[in-house]
Amino acid sequence: PLAEPIGIYVITGFLGSGKTTLLNHLVSDPAMADTAVIINEFGEVGIDHVLVEKAFEDALLLSNGCLCCTIRGDLLDTLETLCVRRDMGRIPPFKRVVIETTGLADPGPIAESLTGEMVTARGFALRAIATTVDAVHGMGQLDSQFESRKQAGMADLLLVTQTDLADARPLQRPLPALHPGPRPIPTTARRPAPAPPLPPPPLAP
Repeated sequence: PLAEPIGIYVITGFLGSGKTTLLNHLVSDPAMADTAVIINEFGEVGIDHVLVEKAFEDALLLSNGCLCCTIRGDLLDTLETLCVRRDMGRIPPFKRVVIETTGLADPGPIAESLTGEMVTARGFALRAIATTVDAVHGMGQLDSQFESRKQAGMADLLLVTQTDLADARPLQRPLPALHPGPRPIPTTARRPAPAPPLPPPPLAP
């Protein structure tokens, strides 16, 4: 039988929308064992050095089994490097990949590249896009920023952040209008992600 594809989960969201808070939660969650997390810069995510079990060239293995690495050049090159290192035994095997985009990223081309032949041939499958929308500034960003609307419009999991600081109800109309699929989930700094933190793979047709 064919091996189950390694699921890719993309975390996107506009600048200041809470991606870093979500990532900090993910890398410290025991449920994220056997996960490779691809981030833009280590400095953006406050990885507690106590959690670091082993350091590689541009990757950190945490004590909970989560592997964090930074993007080197092209995203597809980074995935290929992960596969080569895994196959050579230089890093542990991983069951899923979480990718952080920049705050100004349009997730459309990213999703397109992650469903291309090179990625699927390496045994990966794009499972879901999780988007963070800030309850404090989200309305203004959706009104004025194309990237913010595109990020929300492509979400499989929609997290409305900082609901402990601002009323999220004004977002209840524009978000479903952009993408009627996912129900917006309110989050706070103390509870930045639902449980489980990532949506399960879609059911086979």
